[in-house]
Amino acid sequence: MTEREALVAAGQEAATGESRSLAPGLYLVATPIGNLQDLSPRARSVLAEAARVVCEDTRVTGRLLHLLGIEASLTAYHEHNAERVRPRLLEALADGAALALVSDAGTPLVSDPGYKLVRAARAAGHAVVPVPGPSAVLAALTASGLATDRFFFQGFLPAKAAARERVIQELARVPATLVVFENATRTAATLGALARELGGREAVVARELTKRFEAFRQGTLAELAEGCAREPPRGEVVLVIAGPATSVEPMDSAALDAALLDALAEVAPSEAARRVAAQSGRPRRALYARALELQRR
Repeated sequence: MTEREALVAAGQEAATGESRSLAPGLYLVATPIGNLQDLSPRARSVLAEAARVVCEDTRVTGRLLHLLGIEASLTAYHEHNAERVRPRLLEALADGAALALVSDAGTPLVSDPGYKLVRAARAAGHAVVPVPGPSAVLAALTASGLATDRFFFQGFLPAKAAARERVIQELARVPATLVVFENATRTAATLGALARELGGREAVVARELTKRFEAFRQGTLAELAEGCAREPPRGEVVLVIAGPATSVEPMDSAALDAALLDALAEVAPSEAARRVAAQSGRPRRALYARALELQRR
């Protein structure tokens, strides 16, 4: 039996109620980010009753289901096969299947390609049912001690330095707490780049959330960069960064030049550009070029 035939057969089984009690639809199931006890009773029931569990990596989800004592049929759905697999999933939904969509850990659709499947399912008139639960974003944010009334989730920053700098320059203008995912081996470099662009903002490095070695480090971006270079974190890392200390006021060209000249009287052009970027929300690179022009006069 092909994968498509298996999906359709499962959908027909679900539609006729022969062995499944879950109503047809696409269920977005949050799974643990470390601690198995964080899986809700509702999520466990959906995973056990769904005709098929759609996941990023069948090996990862297979291990989770094995630990939970759940037997389920798995279908891989990720960025490399989404265009090919999505029509099969939609056909299964049309035939009455109840499908559970999960990520490798946490809440699906956060830093994964699932939104296109949700969008297509909604467009086709299928039920889309959230089954909320663990989220690394919210776990890190709420435990950080930083403002939670407004936050911006960036996900992973680009690995290449130039691209990463451009994105951080954009983030500098966001009037909210920032949440960033990062690879443990790049944490120190990323914190250093953030410190250069965002200045002395307070931040928190959260690692191994909900796991045995869960830990939080708090300090300025520069302090955390130095600490992580000296003692690199291990495991999965989430960075939470305070927003701008004050609201950014619009500055015209004359005001920008005046601010740069004031800063240049005390510091080098690169630091002057960083200071005025924090005040104005303008790109640091452009301000640095202007600071060099003003210094030559």
